[in-house]
Amino acid sequence: MAAAKKAVLGPLVGAVDQGTSSTRFLVFNSKTAELLSHHQVEIKQEFPREGWVEQDPKEILQSVYECVEKTCEKLGQLNIDISNIKAIGVSNQRETTVVWDKLTGEPLYNAVVWLDLRTQSTVEALSKRIPGNNNFVKSKTGLPISTYFSAVKLRWILDNVRQVQKAVEENRALFGTIDSWLIWSLTGGVNGGVHCTDVTNASRTMLFNIHSLEWDKELCEFFGIPMEILPNVRSSSEIYGLMKAGALEGVPISGCLGDQSAALVGQMCFLDGQAKNTYGTGCFLLCNTGRKCVFSEHGLLTTVAYKLGRDKPVFYALEGSVAIAGAVIRWLRDNLGIIKTSDEIEKLAKEAGTSYGCYFVPAFSGLYAPYWEPSARGIICGLTQFTNKCHIAFAALEAVCFQTREILDAMNRDCGIPLSHLQVDGGMTSNKILMQLQADILYIPVVKPSMPETTALGAAMAAGAAEGVGVWSLAPEDLSAVTMERFEPQINAEESEIRYSTWKKAVKKSMGWVTTQSPESGVP
Repeated sequence: MAAAKKAVLGPLVGAVDQGTSSTRFLVFNSKTAELLSHHQVEIKQEFPREGWVEQDPKEILQSVYECVEKTCEKLGQLNIDISNIKAIGVSNQRETTVVWDKLTGEPLYNAVVWLDLRTQSTVEALSKRIPGNNNFVKSKTGLPISTYFSAVKLRWILDNVRQVQKAVEENRALFGTIDSWLIWSLTGGVNGGVHCTDVTNASRTMLFNIHSLEWDKELCEFFGIPMEILPNVRSSSEIYGLMKAGALEGVPISGCLGDQSAALVGQMCFLDGQAKNTYGTGCFLLCNTGRKCVFSEHGLLTTVAYKLGRDKPVFYALEGSVAIAGAVIRWLRDNLGIIKTSDEIEKLAKEAGTSYGCYFVPAFSGLYAPYWEPSARGIICGLTQFTNKCHIAFAALEAVCFQTREILDAMNRDCGIPLSHLQVDGGMTSNKILMQLQADILYIPVVKPSMPETTALGAAMAAGAAEGVGVWSLAPEDLSAVTMERFEPQINAEESEIRYSTWKKAVKKSMGWVTTQSPESGVP
């Protein structure tokens, strides 16, 4: 009996999507952008103290290997030959900070996650050293000094973790965001692993000059970061190295984008003024500003969108960042136990049909854009004896939509041209109630691609288009048409405005909870 013939599909491209709450590996057909198979593993988050958020870098790496192997097994069951996978792209949670030993390959401390707040006192001390008339950090990086970005996390680690200090003194330490840790490990680790990052991830460290596209000596001195521990900065689409183990050994890793940049590429927002909003652990609205850096007057970040090739131009974006979106659903599941799985939130919200005057401001990590208010904390207000868990579930979904409205308003004011519709993606967009609420609260249509994995798709496109791989064309005429689902606003504009102004009242009440003297800012 002859072996079953393997299906021939032309070149395939894989994508590692390492997010805050899970890792996925997905395989796409480079000619049609169709998703063929994938595997997902949830990642543990550790909260060793109030405001601290950590992950185990080895668990993250292991989850990548597991997702790759399991996806390859699934492709085998579909009779798809994995030797057709010609390249791999990496997309990752940004800012999360890892320091490891280049001689042993072992992490020297847990990964300090982007949401982590332990660095608040570090931020305050650094802020005092910036001259009021010359915020050189903001003008070089596009970012406000905040607990959110890698430089302050790395400063805290260097100040507080003896093992890391020792490794730096002995020239054994390497620093990287998650992309660097993964690429170094996957390309051989201690045996010749490639220590690199791409421009999009580098632009989130606060050590990178977004104009010259280089690590900035003045910034490194300001934060006290030794430049020799930093990775080499490359474009988002070039061959960095080859996979050195597992089912895909020998396949080039040739795409690397921070997750929000990857989603911008996956949504094909290649033109100045095109924008997308991704609903993941947090919520991130990015608008392509073309080849020019636009600085926000309304609390948005200026960031690198992508640079799709060594000799290709760099594109920039304005970004509105919301810390807590999907994370609020995980919190309702893991901390309050009012749902058993994240999908149940839709059922509860549907049962209530309204939040009944209950507002939930999930400022668990302070408020990000447009406020940048680290002293804020989460509140649920407007409660009565009538309020039940269904109303709280509904209020949690509304919170995601209101936070998006705030960053969209800021974006419209900065760009001068209001968005006529919102392109959305990310795990939460499968929640139809959320999508309808979003259209109602923004009062513009919300448009969602039928294949919601745009972050992974963006990483795959960058990998497949890289020089030396060349299996994915990014020419406008070659990009596959995407089928979309539209949600139109269904309430009247006045009601939408009333709800939004009450939300803003709730946000004001969430501010000013924490002072530096609070016990939660302690250090071990």
